[in-house]
Amino acid sequence: MKRNNNILITGKQITKVFGYGKHKTTAVQDVNFDFHEGEIISIVGESGSGKTTLAKIMMGLLKETDGTIEYKGQPRELNSHKSRKQYWKDIQAIFQDPFSSFNMFHKVEKLLVDCIKLQGLRLSKEEQFAKMKEACSFVNLKFEELYNKYPFELSGGQMQRLMIARIFMLHPKVLIADEPTSMVDACSRSTILDMLLKLRDENNMTIIFITHDVGLAYYVSDSIYIMEKGKIVERGLAEDIILNPQHRYTKQLIADVPKIHTAWNLA
Repeated sequence: MKRNNNILITGKQITKVFGYGKHKTTAVQDVNFDFHEGEIISIVGESGSGKTTLAKIMMGLLKETDGTIEYKGQPRELNSHKSRKQYWKDIQAIFQDPFSSFNMFHKVEKLLVDCIKLQGLRLSKEEQFAKMKEACSFVNLKFEELYNKYPFELSGGQMQRLMIARIFMLHPKVLIADEPTSMVDACSRSTILDMLLKLRDENNMTIIFITHDVGLAYYVSDSIYIMEKGKIVERGLAEDIILNPQHRYTKQLIADVPKIHTAWNLA
């Protein structure tokens, strides 16, 4: 386990309600969590379990209806453009559909230069070029081949790698990865995971995977949170959750993965 004892981000009684009256839907209900520096966490659940809504709340893209999120021991501040910009320096996300994460009318180099601007760095054109080239090289892309291209001219795999190149440039404290490998083939999936784990090791970054894939969660995680119908129904160390599940929903998720079920002979 990579994590240390420093709690980086905490959720207390997080609730998110959409709509009003009889049209009201509770997507997230009374969720608590403590994520440590350098820890890899997976929030696991089926579609509609509330895990992506929770991820957007952590990211600050959705406002919680009730509850508090603390960052570095203090309630986070998102009420101004300046405070949001500061928060997003430290907390970044990779989403399932990379094409929805970029402005399709901006060329690749602008998307990467914006990372430099977000950090407040003042670099010459040559220094910017070197930084972008280094980031692309980290994800096995050649910047010269991406230069002057728009995102829609790239493949899905290239887009996912470009998203990781952004993370390489930004060095966030927390990365929220929402189904980051669901749209790529098995070979690319393994490569992307290896890149993310390397980033964690190099930067002591906390990674929060949002996934329906129990096998992925077991492979990469220190801790696992199981989410059903907006609630966390089980949490703990990855091995404890997978090898000795307590909640019937966790057991169901594991039983639905034949290889895991057979290999570990879980009931």
